[in-house]
Order: sequence, then structure tokens, then C-alpha cells
Amino acid sequence: MPTTTPPAHDLVHLSAGGVSLVLDCRDRALPAVVHWGAALGELTDAELAALADADVAVVANNEADVPVRLALLPEPHRGWTGRPGLSGHRDGRDWSPAFTVTALEVDVDRIVAEAEDTTAGLAVRLTVEVLVSGLVRARAAVTNTADGVYTVDDLTIAFPVPSRAREVLDFAGHWGKERTPQRRALVVGTHERDGRKGRTGADAATVLTVGEPGFGFARGEVWGVHTAWSGNHRHFAERLATGRQVAGGGELLLPGEVRLGTGETYEGPWVYGAWGDGLDDQARRFHRWLRSRPQHPSTPRPVTINVWEAVYFDHDLARLTDLAERAARLGVERYVLDDGWFRGRRDDHAGLGDWYVDEDVWPDGLGPIVDRVRALGMEFGLWFEPEMVNEDSDLARAHPEWIMQADGRLPVRSRDQQVLNLAVPEAFAHVLERMTAIIGEYGIEYVKWDHNRDLVEAGHPGGGAAVHEQTLATYRLMATLKERFPALEIESCSSGGARVDLAVLEHTDRVWVSDDIDPSERQQMHRWTQQLLPPELLGAHVASGVNHTTGRSHDVSFRAGTALIGHFGIEWDLAQATEDEERTLASWIALHKEWRALLHGGLLVRVDEVDPTRLVYGVVAEDRRQAAFFVASTGRSEVSGVGRVVFRDLDPETRYRVDPVVVGEGHDVRPPTWWSGDRVFTGRTLEQVGLQPPLVPADWVVPFRVTAV
Repeated sequence: MPTTTPPAHDLVHLSAGGVSLVLDCRDRALPAVVHWGAALGELTDAELAALADADVAVVANNEADVPVRLALLPEPHRGWTGRPGLSGHRDGRDWSPAFTVTALEVDVDRIVAEAEDTTAGLAVRLTVEVLVSGLVRARAAVTNTADGVYTVDDLTIAFPVPSRAREVLDFAGHWGKERTPQRRALVVGTHERDGRKGRTGADAATVLTVGEPGFGFARGEVWGVHTAWSGNHRHFAERLATGRQVAGGGELLLPGEVRLGTGETYEGPWVYGAWGDGLDDQARRFHRWLRSRPQHPSTPRPVTINVWEAVYFDHDLARLTDLAERAARLGVERYVLDDGWFRGRRDDHAGLGDWYVDEDVWPDGLGPIVDRVRALGMEFGLWFEPEMVNEDSDLARAHPEWIMQADGRLPVRSRDQQVLNLAVPEAFAHVLERMTAIIGEYGIEYVKWDHNRDLVEAGHPGGGAAVHEQTLATYRLMATLKERFPALEIESCSSGGARVDLAVLEHTDRVWVSDDIDPSERQQMHRWTQQLLPPELLGAHVASGVNHTTGRSHDVSFRAGTALIGHFGIEWDLAQATEDEERTLASWIALHKEWRALLHGGLLVRVDEVDPTRLVYGVVAEDRRQAAFFVASTGRSEVSGVGRVVFRDLDPETRYRVDPVVVGEGHDVRPPTWWSGDRVFTGRTLEQVGLQPPLVPADWVVPFRVTAV
């Protein structure tokens, strides 16, 4: 049970999942991190005190006369000259508060510190948790306790990182090329990644990691942060001239978005901290925690077909029925009707917001296709874009005041659409009513929830900025629909992978990684999106033979083999598939179903490779009795053979049989000698020595089944 302890002389040690967090809460000060990293074991009060004292730096020349104290909510009045934790003011006053802790609630995995500054008329609540996987998360809330309005400009959590962590890894990207890794040295100054798109963004930092130089997937200590917020947000790493370093984040507030009246509170988003020995260890902390949540998908992820790249806006019952029948024969378990089913939606210039079945295209409603899909044994899903509106729509003509804008002018269009202001109660109620009606009438099991433009000049007509309120309203809309339809699953799609964060995952059941399903691109995007999310949450589909985004051509086995490790699906006009391609695709679907429990429940492994044309990755069961590994060729190396592949994180003393899985016929895969032998090796041998891979063409993937004997 939680206990309330006097705030003076307190040192708190929280530990879980192989991680320790030691907090110094002495002298009624806001909690400061003494240690965040590998588990320290049991420590006595005296040992904790000695550890905290040993963290106090010697004052250097021309610095403050007392050691600078760095709290999780950094305070300038303590001598901190980096980014402050709270930035705000009361008409220019009370801009540098000095907080004193008044209450400290301590639990086995959580502390809550309440503090106040009576002079500034402010109170803060700082909550810190260590989750079961070893993830750390913290959030702050500020309350205006005095008369007059207090404007919050910034509320930032900052985790200290040790001086040996001198290299930064985060992600860049754009539409169709999400989560492109980028590295740089952490130098004096600030490495700041601001997201001002009103959504997470295809170029979001996602997880900003600071680590020992040269860290990789297998080794090297890393400390990473993730801001769990789907609106404007910030990640940053900062190194001061004193050598102190932090990594942190928070919501990025637009001017005037948070103005607190007397007694009002603003609470920032959770900022997650993930320590690990290597990037795989860090990623597994996110994965284990996500899988531990009660709302995490507990049923096998159904093999899905989405009809978008098969038909686009050309909705025809006969054609869509034929596609459903072909999919069912292959073993598909969920059918999703994408954009184009509602009034006036023959292209992307009109109709958004008019959530009524288009009677001209579907004179009998959606019933005929829904009934046929269900008769074939598949679930039925439907596409919505609830936060958007076309100017050419009945909704926009009836309620132009519901469109987000600044100073009475409409923002620049993007994909010919604008943003519907869900913070307007009537607009929220309208969308909720229409979605409830459609989902209820047809028993929709799955919603592909899209969001196809950035929020530019997103405000209330004649009023202030509104991204903060829009984000909260979107969460509320999703939550309300889930309350009304408890079995409903929602996919977070946003121009592909532009809304991938842990806050939207509180309300959704998977993400669409990218609108680009070229397997060459997806190999990299899957690899790095998994730094945050486990495979079962990643929509991974088999593309068309000639990719609709890049124009590249790939064999069906490379397309399907790339999609195998995620939430497997198809986005291809199956009427264009040959009989051989259908047979091969059916074999890949059967293999995915055979391995699904392992792929969606095991430990992610990504092998550090020197040659950029080869990727080796896989999943190992928690008990280390079985594994699935993949060797992907993504190009042609400058040498004819790039050496042995290793399979990591198996039990070193256990003997394993390694079975290559070659799906389909007629492939130019040249097997090595060991394929025809016993194929039994110890886990230590597989990790330390490795095996010669087959010789395969570029753009190919070979799975391996690894089983304890």
C-alpha cells in the first residue's frame, strides 16, 4: 500500500525489470535522479545516503557557490542554466518559481511529490514510476493557486544521463520514408527535435537515445526518452559547459494554449525513459510494458487485406466481392474497406466529413459486401478520417465555423482538406453520432483511423491556438467509441506512419507503419519502428508486384517475407496475381499463422551487421526454446560473400536445430553445405561463431526456424 512520508531526508530506490532509479528527495526539494540504469540490488539507507552524497559535484571556478541541484523538473533558482522545467508567467511575473515539497507519497514502484511556491502562487505535482519492464516514466502538473491568469509556456521533464553517454540517435523521415535513423555526437549545446505538425509526424524523433559511443543493438549502454503525446511535442538532449547532460521532452505549447485561471491545472504528457545495454534491451522494455497492459491485443492478430491499392476510389460491389473471395481462399481473416465509401467521395477532393454511405455507389448500403465478407469467415473493417473535412462537403457548407483556422482565414489546404475542430462540442458530437451509427449498423469490428494532413494554423475561429485541445478531443473520441463498442479495434494511420506514439497506443490496437509498402523500404522502417513498438502492433502488408509508391518490382516472396514479422496483411489486387503467386502467398500466410504466437510474443533481436546490404533479425521465445530468424538481402555487396550470420540471445548451453524455410519454387537460392547436414548447434556457437548464409539474389529474405533439441 502507498505510504505518505515526511518529505525531509528522503532517498527513494525504485527497481523493476533489471533497472534501478534512485531519487534524492531530501531537504524538501523536488526529486533529483542520483542513478538511472542497471539494477543496484538491495541498498541500506546508509548506502543510499552515501550514493547520493557521492553524486554531488565539486563547484568549479566562476560557477554558483553551491552545487547545482538538477531535479526531474529542472529549476533555475537552484543554479541550473539549461532548459528549465517550468516556463511561464503571470503577466510577466512569477517566471522563476522556487518549489518546496509539502508531501511525498512513496509506493513500491511510484512516488508522487507535491510542492508549492506560495510567493509565485503555484503548485506542482511530479509523478515518477518504474514500470514492470524497467521503463521509467514521469509527468508533471502545475496548478495556479493565486488570483489572476498564469500562462504556461513549457513544462518539461529532464532525465540526467551520465557523461560517458556522448552519442545521440533519433529518427528523421518524411511521407513514405518514416523512421530513418540519424546519429551525431552530443556536444555542448542542445540537440532539439520539435514536432509542430499537430500530430506525431513522419519525421518524429520517436525515441531520442543518448549512449556510449558506438552503441549497437547488442551492447553499449543507452538512455532514451519518448514523449507520449500525439500533438505538438519536443524531445531534446542537452550538454552544458559544466558537463551535466540531460535528455527529456514534453508537450510543445503554442502561444496562449494553456492559460490557467485560479485553481486550474495543466498536466503534461508522460515522458518515458528507457535504459538498456544495447538498443535491443532498450526496445524490449517498451515491448514488455506494452504487452503487460490490460488493453494490449490478446487475440491472434488476424491476417488482413486492405483494398486501397487494389481499387482506390473505384468501389464496385462485384469487384470487391471477388477480392474478398480470393482473400478468403488464401487464409485472410479480416477485410478492410478503405476510403471512398461515403457521400461524394469519388476522389480526394470532396466528401470528408459526410459520413453517410454513398447511395449512388452503394444503393443497398454496405450490407451486401459486409454480409459476404462475414459469410466467408472474415471480420469487416472500415476506413474513417474523423478529424478532417473537405471544403467541398455538406458538413463544411453547413458549419464553416467548425474548421480550424487562425485570425479568420483558412489555412493552406493539404490533400485538398482542412481540419475539423473537435474541441467544438457540436462538431465532436456530430462525428461521434455518425461513427456510432455506421459502426453500429454494420457491426464494424475494426476502424482504420486516418489523419492525412499536418495541423497548420490550427486554431479556433477568431480565437487562439487549439492543437492541445484537438489532441485531447481525439483521444476522447476514440475512448468513447471503445466504450460504446468494447470489441472495436482501431488502427492509427496518419498519412502512413505519422501518428506513432505511446499516447495514441492507449486508444488504438496497431499502427500503419507507412503508406509505402515497398519491401526494400519496409525492411528499414520495420527495423526502427520496433525500437518503440513490438511487431504485433505494426501493420505490415504484402505490396503489389510493381510498387505503387516507388515503382520497384519485387518477387512475392520478398514482399511476403518482409511482412511476416509484423501484423501481416495484403494490399494488392489479387485478381492480378498468377496462380503461382497465389500458391506462394498462401504458403507465406500459413507460415505466418504457424509462427504468429512466437513473432508476436517473443524477444526482438536485431543483429549488428557491417555490410549494409544484409539485415539479420528475429524473435526468440521468452523461454529460449524456439526462435525465428530472418536473413534479408537488400542489395548487392561489393564482395560476393559477406560472411557468416549469427543468431543472438539463445541459451548458450542449449543445442538447437536450425531449419531454413524456403517458400515457393524456382528460387535462385544456393544453399551452403550445412543445410544438408544435422544442422544442430549450441546457442553459444550460433552467437559466437555463426553460419554461412545461402547465396541469394538482392531483395530476398530467408527465414530460419530454430528449435531446441
